[in-house]
Amino acid sequence: MAMTADGKIASADRKISTFSSRADHAHLLKLRDKANAIITGAGTLNAQPKITLGPGKKTRKNPPLRVIASGRGQVDLQHKIFRTKGAPTIILTTDRISRRRLKELKVTADIVEIFGEKEIDFLSAFNFLRAEWGVKRILSEGGGHLNDSLFRAGVVDELNLTVCPLILGGTDAPTISDGIGFDRLSDAAQFKLKSRKLVKNEMFLVYQVMRNSK
Repeated sequence: MAMTADGKIASADRKISTFSSRADHAHLLKLRDKANAIITGAGTLNAQPKITLGPGKKTRKNPPLRVIASGRGQVDLQHKIFRTKGAPTIILTTDRISRRRLKELKVTADIVEIFGEKEIDFLSAFNFLRAEWGVKRILSEGGGHLNDSLFRAGVVDELNLTVCPLILGGTDAPTISDGIGFDRLSDAAQFKLKSRKLVKNEMFLVYQVMRNSK
Protein backbone atom coordinates (compact mmCIF):
# COMPACT_ATOMS: atom_id res chain seq x y z
CA MET A 1 0.00 0.00 0.00
CA ALA A 2 1.15 3.53 -0.83
CA MET A 3 0.06 6.09 1.74
CA THR A 4 0.58 9.75 2.56
CA ALA A 5 2.60 10.83 5.56
CA ASP A 6 -0.68 11.05 7.50
CA GLY A 7 -1.70 7.52 6.56
CA LYS A 8 -4.23 8.20 3.81
CA ILE A 9 -4.51 6.01 0.70
CA ALA A 10 -6.95 8.31 -1.15
CA SER A 11 -8.84 11.56 -0.68
CA ALA A 12 -12.22 11.53 1.06
CA ASP A 13 -14.07 11.74 -2.27
CA ARG A 14 -11.81 9.01 -3.77
CA LYS A 15 -10.85 11.36 -6.63
CA ILE A 16 -7.20 11.38 -5.57
CA SER A 17 -6.01 7.79 -5.45
CA THR A 18 -2.71 7.83 -7.34
CA PHE A 19 -0.01 9.95 -5.78
CA SER A 20 3.05 7.72 -5.51
CA SER A 21 6.00 7.69 -7.90
CA ARG A 22 7.03 5.45 -10.79
CA ALA A 23 9.41 3.75 -8.38
CA ASP A 24 6.46 2.73 -6.20
CA HIS A 25 4.55 1.46 -9.23
CA ALA A 26 7.58 -0.60 -10.26
CA HIS A 27 7.73 -1.97 -6.72
CA LEU A 28 4.06 -2.98 -6.99
CA LEU A 29 4.71 -4.83 -10.24
CA LYS A 30 7.60 -6.73 -8.60
CA LEU A 31 5.26 -7.82 -5.81
CA ARG A 32 2.72 -8.96 -8.41
CA ASP A 33 5.42 -11.05 -10.08
CA LYS A 34 5.91 -12.95 -6.81
CA ALA A 35 2.21 -13.58 -6.23
CA ASN A 36 -0.04 -16.44 -7.31
CA ALA A 37 -3.14 -14.29 -6.77
CA ILE A 38 -4.00 -10.61 -6.41
CA ILE A 39 -6.99 -9.62 -4.29
CA THR A 40 -8.87 -6.34 -4.08
CA GLY A 41 -12.13 -5.17 -2.57
CA ALA A 42 -15.13 -4.37 -4.73
CA GLY A 43 -15.14 -0.75 -3.57
CA THR A 44 -11.56 -0.23 -4.69
CA LEU A 45 -12.23 -1.97 -7.99
CA ASN A 46 -15.37 0.07 -8.72
CA ALA A 47 -13.57 3.33 -7.88
CA GLN A 48 -10.81 2.56 -10.39
CA PRO A 49 -12.48 1.53 -13.67
CA LYS A 50 -9.20 1.03 -15.54
CA ILE A 51 -7.41 -1.44 -13.28
CA THR A 52 -7.23 -5.07 -14.44
CA LEU A 53 -5.01 -6.62 -11.72
CA GLY A 54 -2.68 -7.78 -14.45
CA PRO A 55 0.78 -9.32 -13.85
CA GLY A 56 4.06 -7.47 -13.58
CA LYS A 57 6.71 -7.26 -16.27
CA LYS A 58 7.77 -10.91 -16.19
CA THR A 59 6.41 -13.18 -18.90
CA ARG A 60 4.45 -15.88 -17.09
CA LYS A 61 2.62 -18.95 -18.28
CA ASN A 62 0.39 -18.75 -15.21
CA PRO A 63 -0.32 -15.09 -14.33
CA PRO A 64 -1.75 -14.42 -10.85
CA LEU A 65 -5.43 -15.10 -10.31
CA ARG A 66 -7.61 -11.99 -10.04
CA VAL A 67 -9.65 -12.18 -6.84
CA ILE A 68 -12.40 -9.74 -5.83
CA ALA A 69 -13.88 -9.63 -2.33
CA SER A 70 -17.42 -8.35 -1.77
CA GLY A 71 -19.79 -9.36 1.00
CA ARG A 72 -22.86 -8.47 -1.07
CA GLY A 73 -21.37 -8.97 -4.52
CA GLN A 74 -21.56 -5.27 -5.33
CA VAL A 75 -19.15 -5.46 -8.25
CA ASP A 76 -19.53 -3.39 -11.41
CA LEU A 77 -20.48 -6.01 -13.99
CA GLN A 78 -19.25 -3.73 -16.79
CA HIS A 79 -15.81 -3.24 -15.24
CA LYS A 80 -12.80 -3.52 -17.52
CA ILE A 81 -11.44 -6.46 -15.52
CA PHE A 82 -14.16 -8.69 -16.95
CA ARG A 83 -13.37 -7.59 -20.50
CA THR A 84 -9.61 -8.08 -20.26
CA LYS A 85 -7.90 -11.32 -21.18
CA GLY A 86 -5.73 -12.86 -18.54
CA ALA A 87 -5.98 -15.01 -15.44
CA PRO A 88 -9.39 -16.19 -14.20
CA THR A 89 -11.43 -13.79 -12.07
CA ILE A 90 -12.72 -15.20 -8.79
CA ILE A 91 -15.27 -13.44 -6.59
CA LEU A 92 -15.44 -14.16 -2.86
CA THR A 93 -18.73 -13.27 -1.21
CA THR A 94 -21.09 -14.18 1.67
CA ASP A 95 -24.62 -15.38 2.31
CA ARG A 96 -25.73 -11.74 2.24
CA ILE A 97 -25.64 -11.77 -1.56
CA SER A 98 -29.01 -11.94 -3.28
CA ARG A 99 -29.88 -14.86 -5.56
CA ARG A 100 -30.25 -12.51 -8.50
CA ARG A 101 -26.85 -10.94 -7.92
CA LEU A 102 -25.23 -14.32 -7.46
CA LYS A 103 -26.64 -15.47 -10.77
CA GLU A 104 -25.40 -12.32 -12.53
CA LEU A 105 -21.90 -12.67 -11.11
CA LYS A 106 -21.66 -16.33 -12.10
CA VAL A 107 -22.30 -15.28 -15.69
CA THR A 108 -19.71 -12.49 -15.56
CA ALA A 109 -16.87 -13.93 -13.45
CA ASP A 110 -15.11 -17.26 -13.86
CA ILE A 111 -15.75 -18.44 -10.31
CA VAL A 112 -18.01 -17.17 -7.50
CA GLU A 113 -17.65 -18.74 -4.06
CA ILE A 114 -19.50 -18.05 -0.80
CA PHE A 115 -17.47 -18.07 2.42
CA GLY A 116 -19.26 -16.97 5.58
CA GLU A 117 -22.63 -15.54 6.57
CA LYS A 118 -22.06 -11.82 7.27
CA GLU A 119 -18.32 -11.52 6.73
CA ILE A 120 -16.05 -13.33 4.32
CA ASP A 121 -14.18 -16.12 6.08
CA PHE A 122 -10.80 -15.38 4.57
CA LEU A 123 -9.02 -18.28 6.23
CA SER A 124 -11.42 -20.72 4.55
CA ALA A 125 -11.32 -18.73 1.30
CA PHE A 126 -7.53 -18.76 1.17
CA ASN A 127 -7.45 -22.48 1.99
CA PHE A 128 -9.80 -22.97 -0.97
CA LEU A 129 -7.51 -20.96 -3.26
CA ARG A 130 -4.54 -23.03 -2.15
CA ALA A 131 -6.27 -26.40 -2.48
CA GLU A 132 -8.11 -25.75 -5.76
CA TRP A 133 -5.77 -23.32 -7.50
CA GLY A 134 -2.36 -23.92 -5.93
CA VAL A 135 -2.16 -20.39 -4.50
CA LYS A 136 0.67 -19.96 -1.98
CA ARG A 137 1.21 -16.20 -2.04
CA ILE A 138 -1.59 -13.63 -2.24
CA LEU A 139 -1.03 -9.91 -2.75
CA SER A 140 -3.69 -7.58 -1.34
CA GLU A 141 -4.04 -4.21 -3.05
CA GLY A 142 -6.72 -2.91 -0.70
CA GLY A 143 -8.71 -0.99 0.02
CA GLY A 144 -8.85 -0.24 3.69
CA HIS A 145 -11.91 -2.34 4.49
CA LEU A 146 -10.44 -5.43 2.83
CA ASN A 147 -7.12 -4.94 4.60
CA ASP A 148 -8.92 -4.58 7.93
CA SER A 149 -10.67 -7.90 7.36
CA LEU A 150 -7.39 -9.60 6.45
CA PHE A 151 -5.63 -8.24 9.54
CA ARG A 152 -8.45 -9.40 11.81
CA ALA A 153 -8.50 -12.82 10.13
CA GLY A 154 -4.80 -13.22 10.92
CA VAL A 155 -3.84 -14.10 7.35
CA VAL A 156 -1.32 -11.30 6.75
CA ASP A 157 2.33 -12.34 6.84
CA GLU A 158 4.00 -9.26 5.39
CA LEU A 159 3.16 -5.58 5.04
CA ASN A 160 4.69 -3.44 2.29
CA LEU A 161 4.23 0.29 2.85
CA THR A 162 5.39 3.20 0.73
CA VAL A 163 5.25 6.48 2.66
CA CYS A 164 4.82 9.43 0.30
CA PRO A 165 5.80 13.03 1.14
CA LEU A 166 2.40 14.74 1.24
CA ILE A 167 -0.54 15.33 3.56
CA LEU A 168 -4.11 14.77 2.39
CA GLY A 169 -5.99 15.06 5.66
CA GLY A 170 -9.73 14.59 5.92
CA THR A 171 -11.70 12.74 8.57
CA ASP A 172 -13.38 10.55 5.96
CA ALA A 173 -10.29 9.89 3.84
CA PRO A 174 -9.52 6.14 3.77
CA THR A 175 -6.46 4.66 5.46
CA ILE A 176 -4.64 1.40 4.88
CA SER A 177 -6.96 -0.32 7.39
CA ASP A 178 -10.52 0.93 7.88
CA GLY A 179 -13.65 -0.86 9.02
CA ILE A 180 -14.10 -2.67 12.34
CA GLY A 181 -10.52 -2.71 13.58
CA PHE A 182 -9.38 -4.09 16.93
CA ASP A 183 -11.06 -3.09 20.20
CA ARG A 184 -7.99 -3.57 22.37
CA LEU A 185 -4.34 -2.74 21.82
CA SER A 186 -3.40 -6.24 22.96
CA ASP A 187 -5.44 -7.68 20.07
CA ALA A 188 -3.82 -5.53 17.39
CA ALA A 189 -1.89 -7.13 14.54
CA GLN A 190 1.77 -6.65 15.41
CA PHE A 191 4.72 -6.45 13.05
CA LYS A 192 8.48 -5.99 13.14
CA LEU A 193 10.48 -3.96 10.63
CA LYS A 194 12.14 -6.21 8.06
CA SER A 195 13.67 -3.62 5.73
CA ARG A 196 13.59 0.05 4.81
CA LYS A 197 14.81 1.95 1.78
CA LEU A 198 14.71 5.64 0.93
CA VAL A 199 14.17 6.40 -2.77
CA LYS A 200 14.27 10.14 -3.33
CA ASN A 201 11.46 11.41 -1.09
CA GLU A 202 9.64 8.13 -0.57
CA MET A 203 10.31 5.58 2.15
CA PHE A 204 9.77 1.92 1.28
CA LEU A 205 9.05 -0.16 4.39
CA VAL A 206 8.59 -3.91 4.73
CA TYR A 207 7.18 -5.35 7.95
CA GLN A 208 6.97 -9.00 8.97
CA VAL A 209 4.13 -10.22 11.18
CA MET A 210 4.89 -11.26 14.74
CA ARG A 211 3.02 -14.47 15.55
CA ASN A 212 1.99 -15.38 19.09
CA SER A 213 3.12 -11.96 20.29
CA LYS A 214 0.61 -11.73 23.18
